[in-house]
Amino acid sequence: MELSIIVPVYNMAADDKLKHCMDSLIAQTVDEYEIIAVDDASTDESLKVLRSYEKKYPGIVKVIACKENQRQGGAKNAGLEQASGKWVGFIDSDDWIMPDMYQKLIKKADATGADLVGCDYAIVTSYCEPDKIKQTQMQVVENNTQQQTGVLDEEKHKKLILRSGSMVVKIYLRQIIEENHLRFPERMFYEDNCAAPLWSMYFTHFERVEEPLYFYLTLPASTTHHVTWDKCQDRMKAAKLLLEESRARGFFQQYQKEIEFRFTELFYVTTLFSYMYSGKRQSIKHTRWLKKQMLEAVDRFWENPYYTSMVAAEDQKFIRIQMKSNVIFFLYYRLLFAYRKLRKGVR
Repeated sequence: MELSIIVPVYNMAADDKLKHCMDSLIAQTVDEYEIIAVDDASTDESLKVLRSYEKKYPGIVKVIACKENQRQGGAKNAGLEQASGKWVGFIDSDDWIMPDMYQKLIKKADATGADLVGCDYAIVTSYCEPDKIKQTQMQVVENNTQQQTGVLDEEKHKKLILRSGSMVVKIYLRQIIEENHLRFPERMFYEDNCAAPLWSMYFTHFERVEEPLYFYLTLPASTTHHVTWDKCQDRMKAAKLLLEESRARGFFQQYQKEIEFRFTELFYVTTLFSYMYSGKRQSIKHTRWLKKQMLEAVDRFWENPYYTSMVAAEDQKFIRIQMKSNVIFFLYYRLLFAYRKLRKGVR
């Protein structure tokens, strides 16, 4: 088997989102591949949709029905247990891909000897047929850079830890996944925040196809648009797991600065500003707790060499304020952004 495509599914039957995803996988031009669709205890018609594909394409589609919801990480792990392909790819069940995406990634791997290959993606707000992609309004995102590609020496590994890129636009050599017991955190959001940088440390040669072959559907109801404190805690948990796993697996000493900065960014910086900007019912006690936890995990994190160059200047200003007074930070941030939103509305 050349390729295993793992699709975690939870309540994606509406508006044909799951159908569009599965149709794009059925249309793949790879000679030998399997689609492992894992229904994560959906409460809608998702499992029924998947069973119809399994019945129609018995040699390609395999459906796993989870009895309990384990979130995407648990669903992907269930898929990995059943995978038999030389390569493994992942796709979110509300997204879709070009018919030749996996063929192009595997061809790049065969030509270069890479054990990890990715491509770019495009952000879209609605589905369109592959032959009409050129007429579709989209935002193309360069996923990873040429500076990260090639044989992965220490410097390139550092770059991948700092900016791992999306996992759904890549194929991974399954042998490396299994030999190193690589899996996803379960029962939480943001599982890729831990897995992507951690997995990257095990691969030896990364290449990329410089064109958008994956289409990421973004809607107002998507996970990233609803920031709750519970979801913030999941991101913090993912960051902690990255720190713990890096230590347990022997990577921390070699890549301490990179891992600590990535932890700082995930656990604190991204969490703080997503919560303050998009969160519901922000609480001053939550930001106070976050500050305390961050300082206990990595003291004087602002002295990390990556901090000044990779954290936005305005964010650094707000962080300096919070380090002096959480109360002043909280009130100042809310007042300033309320003013900016008002000004924007006036225009």
